[in-house]
Amino acid sequence: MTNGKDPYVILGVQRSATEEEVKQAYKTLVKKYHPDQYQDNPLRDVASEKMAEVNEAYDEIINAIRNGEASSRFSASANFNSSYVRELIQTGNITEADSILSSVDPARRDAEWYFLKGSVCYKRGWFNEAYENFARASQINPGNAEYAAAFNQLGSQRNGQMNGMPSGYYQNRNADAFNCCCDLICLDSCCECMGGDLIPCC
Repeated sequence: MTNGKDPYVILGVQRSATEEEVKQAYKTLVKKYHPDQYQDNPLRDVASEKMAEVNEAYDEIINAIRNGEASSRFSASANFNSSYVRELIQTGNITEADSILSSVDPARRDAEWYFLKGSVCYKRGWFNEAYENFARASQINPGNAEYAAAFNQLGSQRNGQMNGMPSGYYQNRNADAFNCCCDLICLDSCCECMGGDLIPCC
């Protein structure tokens, strides 16, 4: 992957995209980020970095297509790039994080995948789905304290019912406490992936 990023996400194309579709997306981004458009502009360096990233992503995808490699190669790789997905969640890039998670072949979804999916669902307010994914993560890897803490903390707030569509927003007088606990779980997870530990017992 391009600096830990999914090349398909960088170019904004589907994994089933044809070579022509990839080229068209690339041309659009070149027009947007080419450094020549940023002469005497403080954003010139940023545009140059973005353009380099786009070029690398384009080359990676085109080479894969021409070599007959299935785009599932990137899906499989995404399964092992959890630190990048955690970073996206931490910084609020939920859409990109979810896109990467969704690209992973269902047969390759492990406990870490379900934990991260649960974190994405929580951030979106889909607490039923968050609970189910945390439960699945804990079921697959019952010895992981991080997964168990997320599952138990969320489960302890379920006082009988979680309503809404498609999964609903948690409605309870203890909502503030619920949000605080879940935020701490997410923060602790991010701290741990960066080498720290916000909640020692977890």
